[in-house]
Amino acid sequence: MELFDIVDEQGHPTGEIVERSVAHANGICHRTAHIWIIKGDQVLLQKRSLNKDSYPGEYDTSSAGHVMAGDEVIDSALRELEEELGIKATKDNLQYIGQFRIQYEEEFHGSMFKDNEVVFLYIYNKPVTIEDLSLQPEEIESVAWFDFKDVMRVVEDGTRDIDGCRICVPSGGLKLIEQFIQTVN
Repeated sequence: MELFDIVDEQGHPTGEIVERSVAHANGICHRTAHIWIIKGDQVLLQKRSLNKDSYPGEYDTSSAGHVMAGDEVIDSALRELEEELGIKATKDNLQYIGQFRIQYEEEFHGSMFKDNEVVFLYIYNKPVTIEDLSLQPEEIESVAWFDFKDVMRVVEDGTRDIDGCRICVPSGGLKLIEQFIQTVN
């Protein structure tokens, strides 16, 4: 059973916990860690497994996951990188660039899914090649490099499609990544 800290609008734990299915059934605010892998103007996106409870088979953030009750966000980010992509990173390999909110209600697999997250966003700052990754098959079907501007365009215009690839990247994360790319280029 996965347990999350219930958090306030800024992502601070309230002292209460909730089970994952209850959080997503009722839209209870919880934390996630998102890690982006960037190479120049390219971003690595993961194709979500068809078994995922939201956006199955669509391309999403390089690596992301929930912060379990009692865990630190940075530790969750490191855990997700290793579990999903096989990247054994250290805290020094991650650069925190901000947080944003995700809130939506949508039907997946015939059930309503209510997401209410405070997302803590990191950049992984080491070189990555797809061939060296070890993907977690329960979570990820594949990964691919995409042009950041293309991803930004299809999310902003609502088409969410790049050459037949459905994109479900959250716009709040894209805006933080865009600011980051502008400062390093």
